[in-house]
Amino acid sequence: MKKSIEKIFPRPAQPGMVGDGFRVYNMVPGSGISKERMSPFLLLDFNAEFDFGPSNHIRGVDVHPHKGFETVTIAYKGSVAHHDSSGNSGVINPGDVQWMTAGAGILHKEYHEENFSKSGGPFEMVQLWVNLPAKDKGTPAHYQGITADQMGKVTLPDQAGIVNVIAGTFHDTKGPAETYTPVNVFDIKLEKDHRTEFSLPKEHNAAILVVNGEIEINGQVAKEHSFILFGHEGDEVAIRATEKAVLLVLSGEPINEPIASYGPFVMNTQEEIYQAFEDYQAGKFGTLE
Repeated sequence: MKKSIEKIFPRPAQPGMVGDGFRVYNMVPGSGISKERMSPFLLLDFNAEFDFGPSNHIRGVDVHPHKGFETVTIAYKGSVAHHDSSGNSGVINPGDVQWMTAGAGILHKEYHEENFSKSGGPFEMVQLWVNLPAKDKGTPAHYQGITADQMGKVTLPDQAGIVNVIAGTFHDTKGPAETYTPVNVFDIKLEKDHRTEFSLPKEHNAAILVVNGEIEINGQVAKEHSFILFGHEGDEVAIRATEKAVLLVLSGEPINEPIASYGPFVMNTQEEIYQAFEDYQAGKFGTLE
């Protein structure tokens, strides 16, 4: 049975800035989709392709804390560097993913990689926030740097395109990301006038971001930069690319627990939010210049 489509949201009218290096459209919860409705995905910021131009000033987001969830940065164009208070650092280039588990608390910063910043050029990224269940919010902070060549790869028949499996399973191919709850994250590149079909669990909250191009999905048209929110009836997804398309497919088992959030902290109660601030101010998240 075809998976029901609850609504197709257009891209928000205006982007916002995160620091001075990320010009993003907030799709979740900015489109009116609550954290609970897309659980375990709390946030989706989409930096649609934008040329920041060459700069000797390195743009980005300076040191800031996180606690209680994971940040996932997916690079389509451009390069992002990262440092955190656990001693991790790295650069993600097109096709790479940075999957950081903030857990018990961490400081980090992310910014345009130095050489990319100097040369400028097209910049296109997605950042997700993925919630952690209560039992895992105290897990020690850690980092997964996943390069393009480490992704699960599915070549679609008839030269239709390719699927990079970041997390979960597409058909029988698994992604490398280790997750705390069941999620699927697929980067699908589909050639014009070609098709693909796959299934997503009925019980998952599921959506697709049309990063580039235009598609027909389960009989409905979704234009570039739109966000397709699925209902919970049916499980089969059939896509035809009316233009060459890049799609980010998300599905996840809901975490049916209270969500208390404030700024960079996501916990289960307000008391835990207050404690997160106290821990941060007491220096328990480490140090980072």
